[in-house]
Amino acid sequence: MRDLLPLIGKPLAFMVRDFKIAASYRLQFLMQGVGILLTTFTFSLVARMFDGQSLPVLAPYGGDFFAFVLIGIAFTDYLTISTDTFANEIRNAQMLGTLEAVLVTPTSIITILLSSYAYNLLATSLRVVFYLLFGTLIFGAQLRIPGLATFLITFFLTLLPFSGLGLLSAAFIIAFKRGSPISTFMAMGSGLLGGMLYPVSVLPAWLKPFSVMLPITHGLEAMRQVLLNGAGIFEIRKQLIILALFSILLLAIGIYALYASLKVARKEGSLLHY
Repeated sequence: MRDLLPLIGKPLAFMVRDFKIAASYRLQFLMQGVGILLTTFTFSLVARMFDGQSLPVLAPYGGDFFAFVLIGIAFTDYLTISTDTFANEIRNAQMLGTLEAVLVTPTSIITILLSSYAYNLLATSLRVVFYLLFGTLIFGAQLRIPGLATFLITFFLTLLPFSGLGLLSAAFIIAFKRGSPISTFMAMGSGLLGGMLYPVSVLPAWLKPFSVMLPITHGLEAMRQVLLNGAGIFEIRKQLIILALFSILLLAIGIYALYASLKVARKEGSLLHY
């Protein structure tokens, strides 16, 4: 137990800090709940246009447009917080003039960034739970109860590539002191090509190869197969292998870029610049 304490102590401290900050804006919690309810209600109304219709493009997902979109908008939230949180933590430290002080502590920059990610990850998970609860209990979305092991493996392999992109965003902020285009590019690209609101099968043939290059495409496909069709690990093995490869590649690039940008910033003496 004592060996585990140092591992969880720092992330827990960051979670407490971020919770206190978020709790000071109580109206934000209410507005997020209202926003989730209104978003879910809006797409349930859109789905009514397809009541009684058999859409071939939705057949691989059980034919329920509302359930298809519900999973898309819920789990895309993880992409947003992953690409934004790390960069925001670095940017805030730059603006407050604390970045250099933080970097000379015994805690590694990776530990600091992952610890700052903990609260946002928990808060986003709660939002996703509310999306799914509102969608199923109030608006009638048909979801399967997945096997715990299959769901957790799919979830973490979907999340890890996003974390790699987040580290790249943080590296960009350290190097260029400006808003990272990575989060904007990924949000736009994923919304258009990742299958958030419609199956990627409806994309023009010339766009489909670009869709395959996005980790969210494979993450949402795997999640939908698990939550809509009750698929097991064997049925989604192709998506899981691709996500694992994305995870290794993007995490390696993200960590390398982060330390390379820190090395350059220290050499130029620009850590305190913003």
